[in-house]
Amino acid sequence: MSDYENPYQIPETQIVPEKTSGSGSALSETMLRYLKEAAPWLQFVGIMGIIGSALMALGGIIGAVALFVATDLMAEFDSSFSWIFSLLPLTYIPMGALLFFPSFFTFRFGSKIRSYLINNLDEDLELAFKNNKSLWKFNGIIYIVSLALIPVTFIVAMIIGVAAAMSVF
Repeated sequence: MSDYENPYQIPETQIVPEKTSGSGSALSETMLRYLKEAAPWLQFVGIMGIIGSALMALGGIIGAVALFVATDLMAEFDSSFSWIFSLLPLTYIPMGALLFFPSFFTFRFGSKIRSYLINNLDEDLELAFKNNKSLWKFNGIIYIVSLALIPVTFIVAMIIGVAAAMSVF
């Protein structure tokens, strides 16, 4: 055999043993400074997202109740598709629930970083990065579901458009 290495071979990595808790930080001063600067912003964005998701869900509930109470308003629509408008506020409730989770993970990421910087416990840093992983995993799943729903939405929109065009004639 020659000294030639296979460029398509899976790279081998050394297994690094886990550190025990409280054994000190492997983070440089620059990394710690960046984490210290980012932590309050992560908490702020998380809190604002949680408030926004709660307001969105509350707005959906208020809108649904208002449309339920004002049934005479719906009678003024001259379309057989007026029921679609009554469902619109109900979409805000699940959207508010969906927006809660990334905001919560962002807030927890920031608060665990801040806790790590204060206490210097590796568990806090691990939990911070666990929340960061959860944030991006959740976002990835939402993007995959959104991409999968694009063709379905397109087909449903075409069916509604054709049905609306046929009702005009």
